[in-house]
Amino acid sequence: MFKLIFPQSYEEKVKRFLQKHHDIVKQYEKTLKLLEINPFHPSLRLHQFKTTSFEGYSVSINMSYRIALEFIIKEKEIILINIGDHQEIYGKR
Repeated sequence: MFKLIFPQSYEEKVKRFLQKHHDIVKQYEKTLKLLEINPFHPSLRLHQFKTTSFEGYSVSINMSYRIALEFIIKEKEIILINIGDHQEIYGKR
């Protein structure tokens, strides 16, 4: 099992995000549970990416929204960084 780490900056982002997108709260919660159990599950579509300001990984909540994260396999920790659509996560549409 992996340990999910929720920095204060992420907590603030997710609070704003879920207020705007209250219809996907259950999908978000399911994504977190699956991420804890098996971050390599195919439905999460875990992949590495790099932008000018961040290098890390992304998982899918659904086809429109993602969670950006740092994935430390050695220590079995997953640090949640950002949440949003393609523009917010990858810096592109």
